[in-house]
Amino acid sequence: MVSDFVASLGLTFATVILHATLPYVSANPVPTPAPFTPSGGLGTNATHPPVYSPMSHFDFQSLNLALNQELIELDLFHFGLAKFSVDEFEAAGLDADDRFLIEFMADQEVGHAKALTDILGPHSAKSCNYSYPINTVREFVDFCQKLTRFGESGVYGFLEHLDSRASAQILLQSISTEARQQMIFRQFEGLFPMPVWFIPGITQSMAWTLLSPYIVSCPAENPHIVFQNFPALNITNNPSVINDSLTPLVSNNLSALSFPGRELFLSWESPGKITGYNDSYVTNTTAGEPQFVAWISQLNTTYTPLSNISGNTGTTIQPNGTIFGGDTAPVINGTMFVVITDSDPFLTPFNISLLNEHIVAGPALYQSG
Repeated sequence: MVSDFVASLGLTFATVILHATLPYVSANPVPTPAPFTPSGGLGTNATHPPVYSPMSHFDFQSLNLALNQELIELDLFHFGLAKFSVDEFEAAGLDADDRFLIEFMADQEVGHAKALTDILGPHSAKSCNYSYPINTVREFVDFCQKLTRFGESGVYGFLEHLDSRASAQILLQSISTEARQQMIFRQFEGLFPMPVWFIPGITQSMAWTLLSPYIVSCPAENPHIVFQNFPALNITNNPSVINDSLTPLVSNNLSALSFPGRELFLSWESPGKITGYNDSYVTNTTAGEPQFVAWISQLNTTYTPLSNISGNTGTTIQPNGTIFGGDTAPVINGTMFVVITDSDPFLTPFNISLLNEHIVAGPALYQSG
């Protein structure tokens, strides 16, 4: 049992959210809806066949945002293969088999985009024109690694809130593939492939804030995305492996690029900047004055004080801490998310959207491992 495992580590559930009571456990037999099937569950009644379409405006907007993510990934993978020569890929350690894998991942995006387009119907988004901060193969791989990270986490943040559970099933099956893509790009970059125990979820507004700067123009009929664009946040001393000597490999024993106590230097934009496709979005915030830095990683949202504030700059210190205490995995690791907030509300993975109203700027991707 999980509780026995935790006890063997000398841990308790006191500091995490995984404590539950079990009111549905009964010593008495209960009726079941079908042979060998326990009662309960959603969408298990054969008299109500699944409908693979949005059942609310929340569904449509969330799935359409996911479609925009799939479309940029499809374009990006083809862009990199076309932009760089065979010699440039070979110099970065990526051979013909690796390039074929990137092409196959682009084909996967064709399928993902097709599935979401079929769910959304005739008003779904079409492919756009994009701009990428890429001049070398290593920059291409690094950008793919980061784009697939917030694409994956962006879906995890809303997946369990969709009214259309049938649509959520299809999206889950596509985002499970994207998780593998993200790990492959980490391996292409020479990073430790999976330095975390849990992948965090972020809100649609956080994902849209990260995605929108790279979309230049879209067909006029593309649906307007209603989610918020927060002011951009920059970590000026963000760890990077682009110029390091790491080469593509299955794994290595370097599982972290940063450490507790490391000082981060932050700068952020003021609200009111034009962003997104067709210059039709403006960054904004409902938060008050900046006071904290929220670190969204694994199961946790951890806060540290924002210090040395001067205009739109400040510093903070990477926190210590482990997921379940003791000698378990560090909370801060991998490609994770940092935002500046006006307060430090208590959050769990299921209600991370409550942080939106407190965000001054961000998120920024922190390359902590």
